[in-house]
Amino acid sequence: MDNWRKSSYSEGGDGNECVEIANSVTHVAVRDSKTPARATLTFPAGAFTTFVKALKRDEGAQ
Repeated sequence: MDNWRKSSYSEGGDGNECVEIANSVTHVAVRDSKTPARATLTFPAGAFTTFVKALKRDEGAQ
């Protein structure tokens, strides 16, 4: 995957203290921006969407 994007929470400094994601039609890949050559996690697109929606709900409850 070549279309890596950093989190919008990656503000300040050099912006390397976050995760990056890349997506295709069927999967979303996640990696640590500090060590992009290391391990990458890959999730089915639907599962990742469900995960992000759950995070947003939890964030709103605080």
